[in-house]
Amino acid sequence: MPNSSSMAQFLLLAFSDRRELQLLHFWLFLGISLAALLGNGLILSAVACDQHLHTPRDFFLLHLSLTDLGCICTTVPKAMHNSLWDTTTISYTGCAAQLFFLSTEYFLLTIMCYDRYVAICKPLHYGTRLGSRACAHMAAAAWATGFLTALLHTANTFSLPLCQGNALGLFFCEIPQILKLSCSYSGYLRELGLLGVSACLAFGCFVFMVFSYVQIFRAVLRIPSAQRWHKAFSMCLPHLAVVSLFLSSGTFAYLKPPSISSPSLDMAVSVLYSVVPPALNPLIYSLRNQELRDAIRKTITGCFSGGIKCLFSGV
Repeated sequence: MPNSSSMAQFLLLAFSDRRELQLLHFWLFLGISLAALLGNGLILSAVACDQHLHTPRDFFLLHLSLTDLGCICTTVPKAMHNSLWDTTTISYTGCAAQLFFLSTEYFLLTIMCYDRYVAICKPLHYGTRLGSRACAHMAAAAWATGFLTALLHTANTFSLPLCQGNALGLFFCEIPQILKLSCSYSGYLRELGLLGVSACLAFGCFVFMVFSYVQIFRAVLRIPSAQRWHKAFSMCLPHLAVVSLFLSSGTFAYLKPPSISSPSLDMAVSVLYSVVPPALNPLIYSLRNQELRDAIRKTITGCFSGGIKCLFSGV
């Protein structure tokens, strides 16, 4: 079998061999990607332009939207291209680019949990603990940690000699799928060590989020006013929904029993945790945030009015 130095590309798993289903997958992914681009683009515009949304919560939401756009733009267009043109190839560079964004999203969700913890449990210290400089440092730390983690995994994985072909079992690149193609025992152990460190880091973030929400619910139960209950849960429920979707689908994908594993199930789960969250996150966060909905409405109205003015001025 050829090794990694003689192969220039990987082969991704096709959604179907039937042309009709390939076109159906193309249109489905096109709709999901347009929804993700529109929703996250509106959140970026609203948070950047509306002074009322220059808060730590919305600042972190802006970074989450950037991460979601990165996830969508590195995985879905290639899958759409392969479905439309009936191909399965992806270059080494394109494959490496797909490995960078999911870990950053998880770290950002952890920081957003801390924001809600301080807002509800330590409201008097909110301005000092989450000032502009602190928020910038935390966002930079999330991006740097995600980038460094992905860089280490990518550099180690793509340095391994591959002797089991170049066919991956998903519609996008993932480290466990590439490891299955490796024939280097020492490199495989080195990557398992890196995966163990990443798993410990992810578990630490999970424990922190569980602890934070236990403290949040204890503080909420002590609030006498029903209106304050509503406000507290409005802050927490969108984040809980996003984290639950992300963790449940990702955990099932990596820890499901081999006895129930199948290519179609693996494909469906991979879509659930890599494609669906970036499209749903803007909707989830805007449902319980009246200020964000108002800012998005203003953004849409302003764009529509500007387009009408340009149209008539051109006439």
